[in-house]
Amino acid sequence: MTGRVAAPETRDAHAWLEDVEGPEQLAWVRERNTHAESMLASGERFNRMRRGILEVLDSTDKIPGVVQRGEHLYNFWTDAEHERGLWRRTTWESYRTDSPEWEVLIDVDALNAAEGANWVWHGARVLRPSYSRALVQLSRGGADADVTREFDLTTKTWVEDGFTREESKGGIAWADASGDSVFVYTDFGEGSMTTSGYPRTVRRWRRGTPLSEATEIYAGEPTDMLIGAGHDSTPGYERDVVFRHLAFYDSQMYLLGPDDSLTLLEVPRSADPDLYRDWLTVELREDWTVGGRTYPGGALLAVPLENFLAGDRRFEVLYAPTPTTSLAGASWTRHHLVLNILDDVSNRLEVLTPPAAGSREPWRRRPLDLTAGGTAAGEVPELATIAVGAVDADEEDALWLTTTGFLTPTTLSRLDLDEDGATTSIERLKALPAYFDATGLHVEQHFVTSADGTRVPYFQVSRDPVSHDGAAQPAPTLLYGYGGFEVSRVPAYSGGIGRAWLERGGVYVVANIRGGGEYGPRWHQAALKQNRHKAYEDFAAVARDLVARGVTDRAHLGAQGGSNGGLLMGNMLTRYPDLFGAIVCQVPLLDMKRYSHLLAGASWMAEYGDPDDPEQWEFIRTFSAYHLFDPDRDYPPVLFTTSTRDDRVHPGHARKMAAQMLEAGKDVTYFENIEGGHGGAATNAQAAFMQALAFEFLWQRIG
Repeated sequence: MTGRVAAPETRDAHAWLEDVEGPEQLAWVRERNTHAESMLASGERFNRMRRGILEVLDSTDKIPGVVQRGEHLYNFWTDAEHERGLWRRTTWESYRTDSPEWEVLIDVDALNAAEGANWVWHGARVLRPSYSRALVQLSRGGADADVTREFDLTTKTWVEDGFTREESKGGIAWADASGDSVFVYTDFGEGSMTTSGYPRTVRRWRRGTPLSEATEIYAGEPTDMLIGAGHDSTPGYERDVVFRHLAFYDSQMYLLGPDDSLTLLEVPRSADPDLYRDWLTVELREDWTVGGRTYPGGALLAVPLENFLAGDRRFEVLYAPTPTTSLAGASWTRHHLVLNILDDVSNRLEVLTPPAAGSREPWRRRPLDLTAGGTAAGEVPELATIAVGAVDADEEDALWLTTTGFLTPTTLSRLDLDEDGATTSIERLKALPAYFDATGLHVEQHFVTSADGTRVPYFQVSRDPVSHDGAAQPAPTLLYGYGGFEVSRVPAYSGGIGRAWLERGGVYVVANIRGGGEYGPRWHQAALKQNRHKAYEDFAAVARDLVARGVTDRAHLGAQGGSNGGLLMGNMLTRYPDLFGAIVCQVPLLDMKRYSHLLAGASWMAEYGDPDDPEQWEFIRTFSAYHLFDPDRDYPPVLFTTSTRDDRVHPGHARKMAAQMLEAGKDVTYFENIEGGHGGAATNAQAAFMQALAFEFLWQRIG
């Protein structure tokens, strides 16, 4: 499971821990887990937090998120009685009631009992427009690698001799409306996977034939990230596309002809093209000069697809970034395109209506009205998050409207538009209960100046009053960050954080550091590769500002992050140990000399660089926490958590860092969940345990 092997720069005394399931390695894991449980999981406070978090995760009052497929609304649901979950469906009429009647399609717990397995739900693709079959994906223990099975939605049984795929990273997608062929991208044996561990080829597989006879449509290079394909089932606009992802932020889209010919959409490889009915939209990550005009990175462009294929490069600019704004999303309905724009990490929505086919008239635009009929007036608090998505873009101008905030329980509504883009109604469908007492709590947004003069925002959730002069007792403060892959961190309601941290007197802070997407591609690109340190400088600046403003002090300030955020934590630990009283480092990257040779690591070189290139290693080593560790230096207490079944970020990162620090006598706690994949937990019970473990560690060290 360790992937391709690079010659180490120097002998790595802890490299043996990269053998994920070796008996000696698992014995080491069990020993560390026993220590962690004895330190953190034996007290009443831990048990109260675990029970409280699990009560939230298992609550029957959760909003059952749904997707519409034909006349049904589909949902995947977990609770105390259904640990692995139910795939189920209902009707609009029933969903609008307080207690919808659900038709159970697949009971994953029952499936596991029947098969003696530990399946975790990975999703399903329903065949359009008949909605009679589904391609169901299941994972052993929550790993990224999964299997596919075909399911009959009429008889609610597995299809005998249907489309099936053995365990691998990859997938199957419907290739036509009849359901008699699929696109399959999976492990076909030697040479069929990329160095990142994803499928290198996509093939067309026809019903009734063996998988080995599937016809190859496209093969990428071994160094590509992954190859895939899909079918657009929009009535009147049916078409097939092939995707080639060379790396993150580097991809190509091809139109697949009836004779399997490929037509490349000639847009920048860093851009995101999308097809809807007559239109091609292109979201840019970098400036693009074409047709005698330069379009800025972060812009969204549109052109009729037929015109583009004929050579027309006269794009309409649907969105252009400003110094404080970025495009958070774009959702098509039947007649409109709804833009979700972040302005200093706060949402605003616009409705754009394209001109009639063949017209060169400009698109019409108007703000999305969230107060129609007074039904939503006052329900969107300041410093909250608004999200929209189409209910059924093929048929209607309706949106799912979700609002959420740090202290505001999530609500789900249906918003309908007319053909002019005006809101005709907003129907509130579901709302979370208040899982914690927010009395006396409030949300603030602050800005701090980073080391190079950049203005960096962050959110703070705290009680009144928060000292601004250092006179009040420093509060236990948890600073969370991610800072990578153009991912934005926005306000969201969390009953677990509320119960385990805020309700108990803690301050919670989310830092919107560079590397994320809060200000679009430029914010992300500012912290790539040799500029990675800027994300860490931003996070350190927020930490210092919290102390300077009198919110907390070093002894009461903790930091937490996972995955790329785990690398962030590794750098806080090794580069800024004097700023923190404790650090929680989850499913992290840490050994940046080896990362590109471990599991999916090669796919992230566009983010971090290539450590096998001596010139690039010179800057990568400056944020390789495993190599920055100095046994003679003092470090704050640290909790490392990971998962044996994480086949995305290798658990060896956390294992080796913990072992290295323990050998030097540092204050290290380590816990590795056997299941869970990259999410760290396969069930609500495991998730509650892992979250409570982190909060108990923080309360012990900075509380």
